[in-house]
Amino acid sequence: MRTARLGALAFLLLLLWPSTAWAQGPKILELRLDGVVDPFESSYLTSEIDGASGEGFSAVLLTIDTPGGLDSSMRHIVQSILNADVPVICYVSPSGARAASAGTFILTACHVAAMAPGTAVGAAHPVGISGVIQEEKATNDAAALIRSLAEQRDRNPDWVEEAVRESSSASAEEALELGAIDHVSASLPALLETVDGTAVETDVGSTTIETDDVTIETHTLGPVASILHGLLTPDLAFILFYIGIGLIVVEFLTPGLTVPGVLGALSLVASFTAFGMLAVQLIGIILLLASVVFFVIEAKLPGVSGAGIGGLITLVAGGMLLFDNSIPSGGVSPWVLVPVAVGAGTCFVFLIPAGLRAQKLPPQMLAERVIGMEGIAATPLRPTGVAQIASEQWSVESVGGNVREGARIRVVGGDGLTLQVEPVTERSAPPSPVEPQRSSK
Repeated sequence: MRTARLGALAFLLLLLWPSTAWAQGPKILELRLDGVVDPFESSYLTSEIDGASGEGFSAVLLTIDTPGGLDSSMRHIVQSILNADVPVICYVSPSGARAASAGTFILTACHVAAMAPGTAVGAAHPVGISGVIQEEKATNDAAALIRSLAEQRDRNPDWVEEAVRESSSASAEEALELGAIDHVSASLPALLETVDGTAVETDVGSTTIETDDVTIETHTLGPVASILHGLLTPDLAFILFYIGIGLIVVEFLTPGLTVPGVLGALSLVASFTAFGMLAVQLIGIILLLASVVFFVIEAKLPGVSGAGIGGLITLVAGGMLLFDNSIPSGGVSPWVLVPVAVGAGTCFVFLIPAGLRAQKLPPQMLAERVIGMEGIAATPLRPTGVAQIASEQWSVESVGGNVREGARIRVVGGDGLTLQVEPVTERSAPPSPVEPQRSSK
């Protein structure tokens, strides 16, 4: 009897389990390279690709949309793909996406390279802080790497080398015709159907890609890494760079303030960190520095030199040339450039000169301009305290006895930056004129 019960229980478990134990189809791990190729993306992609086989995935699907990025991060990703135990299928998607610069190397390294219609690949020359193609040694090294990748994947090595040396680009259809990629697929389901049954060589030998009844599991970049990765954009790098320079200039123009200098230094450090991963052009940096010089001259000689106009022109030109615009979406957006130019012009042409003029006023003149004005005692005056006068807070001394907080006071004199005040009372108010009486006859 006991044996019969155990048998029935085992049969029931078999009825409930087959969908998860035996009938489950292949699993594909979906990853996404979106934005700049940086250490955050590199760590995320390499760890996921290296662990895909151990987690039971039969292949990795890597969708790409990148303007390029850091050479060292790109090489780590490429090494991980070349040494992967499972096939890596790269798909440049959606329409409008690109695999530019470092993205071209990654796409070429994948076992299957596919693009959606309306996408682009290329412009893979190495770019340094000078904004031009780096020295011949670095260019030759990059060309040799991408050529070897193309030869290993049986793709056109001549065109990918041209993408490095001549910064050539191609649409999806052109890349397919040139033999730089394997497929052009309008959608992910269409791509999976196309590559089903494709045999590729992985690090462990020949493997056949199976996508029939496939389950796709998506792994994304962690939340903290996503925030840091999102900061590495041309727009934010430009804003941080110019704000950093501006704050440091303010520190020199108004000595004694430490906060602007500290914040400016932090902004510059953050901007140069981003510059190391973007296609920065030296001419853009020079023009931005020149704009600051013009603005400082304008602040020192307001309305005399006309340097403010030169500052605005060099600021706009520097923002436009700060990054290599041959890379899609690699430049500063006009929606960012114009507000920064307006803000910088307002600050250096109007606000800073006004502050410098106020600093040059002797203390007695600062006090004299509010004599006769009325205000409110912000603290009790016993007899000294603080009062709100002409939308400013002043140190005051009451010459008419103690004054309660909130009472109205009038400025009657000044000693340096301390004002002398008296309470406003009926007695202190000026007498109203009295008309003379006429005698009647």
